[in-house]
Amino acid sequence: MSKVGKAADLLRLAGGKKRPRTSAIIVAAGASTRMGSTVSKQFLEVAGIPVLARTLLAFEKTKEIDEIVVVARQSELALVGELAAKWSISKLAAVVAGGDTRAASVKNGFLHVHHAAKFVAIHDGARCLITPEMIEKVCRVAYRHKAATAAYSVFDTVKTATKRGFIAKTVDRRTVYLATTPQIFSTNLYRAALETVKDADLLTDDNQLMERLPYPVKLVDCGKDNLKITEPRDMRLAEFILKEREGE
Repeated sequence: MSKVGKAADLLRLAGGKKRPRTSAIIVAAGASTRMGSTVSKQFLEVAGIPVLARTLLAFEKTKEIDEIVVVARQSELALVGELAAKWSISKLAAVVAGGDTRAASVKNGFLHVHHAAKFVAIHDGARCLITPEMIEKVCRVAYRHKAATAAYSVFDTVKTATKRGFIAKTVDRRTVYLATTPQIFSTNLYRAALETVKDADLLTDDNQLMERLPYPVKLVDCGKDNLKITEPRDMRLAEFILKEREGE
């Protein structure tokens, strides 16, 4: 019996099946206007490691991820390549230029994923506190449901407002989640959404593509620590969370 056949038999005996090939698209093409810095937030350091490097390292260490495609600003493509080399990101397959909107940037990245990829994980480069455990958790749910997103539940009382800024009603907070990333989809499903949804370039996250199909996306609670670096105070909060993780 060949080694491949033996491995397949062992896998069947264990009750498992081959993991689907999964590509990650890391979106790092934002202008960083709210950071108030001349350096893009992707290259600012959090506890001694650049934001984007932390993100890439998490995906590098996740066994479910087979390749990484980074979408960056045209002027920063070389910088991203240098950063990936410095931090030994062996799964990096391509660094491509972003578009005029986040959705357009993701689409550019999707055009460069491996043709054999069965799933695509889309993640904000500025969410540098993501962990391999969180990524794996969302991947496994996506493999079952074809569409899954990281999210977290809210604890505050939620209100909707009128156009004039008055309370319209109270929403049952048990049904309210804030969507984060990664957002992971079957590549066939994602491709169908891109070809079907007419205003795809205007959407602010990829779950909305599924909503327009429509196709249900399974929520995966990954907690509030998976924050997005947007303004200076987020850097300080990220460092606090990292110290807490390390038990300091």
